[in-house]
Amino acid sequence: MKTIGLVGGMSWESTAEYYRIINETTKQRAGGFHSAKIILYSVDFEEIERLQRAGDWDGLTAIMIDAAKRVERGGADVLLICANTMHRMAVEVQSKIVIPLLHIADVTAAKVRSLSISKVGLLGTRYTMEQDFYKGRLARKHGLEVLVPGKDDRDIIHDILYNELCLGEVREASINAFKQIIAGLVGQGAQGVILGCTEIPLIVKQKDYDIPLFDTTAIHAEAAVDYALQG
Repeated sequence: MKTIGLVGGMSWESTAEYYRIINETTKQRAGGFHSAKIILYSVDFEEIERLQRAGDWDGLTAIMIDAAKRVERGGADVLLICANTMHRMAVEVQSKIVIPLLHIADVTAAKVRSLSISKVGLLGTRYTMEQDFYKGRLARKHGLEVLVPGKDDRDIIHDILYNELCLGEVREASINAFKQIIAGLVGQGAQGVILGCTEIPLIVKQKDYDIPLFDTTAIHAEAAVDYALQG
């Protein structure tokens, strides 16, 4: 069994989900008393959020590279950044380490494609929905047509993520807001929706929707187990 390296804390609530899913999936697939070999480096999200708000992506890249190197030195065989937005610097991080970085957009796109879906909605932080590092990768590398909500809805989602979910709060009004926004994407032709922030699955559940939802936290975590258990 290979050792999975995690850079987490963005936020710790979603990183806890990574830890749970990875270990539950390992037990299901390997049986017995098996659990995953994991090395976790958890950042202080206060610092991350402040630099994001300031647009200091160079500073954020330096933090992610330092964290990745720490995980690699700890003996990890593969690296996961436990946040969609922080894949903005995935290319730079990969260039500074030897072990492979398992990109969250790539494993998510593979799951989308497995259902023969070509037009998909994308929800996430304002950075993920508006910048090219994520939706551009989905389009160029995987041939997906990516829809994002309008500006007002993007602002609503971003505020819910940072002012509620990253602080561990779940509000009924926010659940309903996501339902309306997702309905709007379906109205534009989305055949499925990528939950492109690792906090969104805390509030958006597949049981409440008729179209496929792609939980990037679960997809990323399960892909890590696939890698760890392969021969």
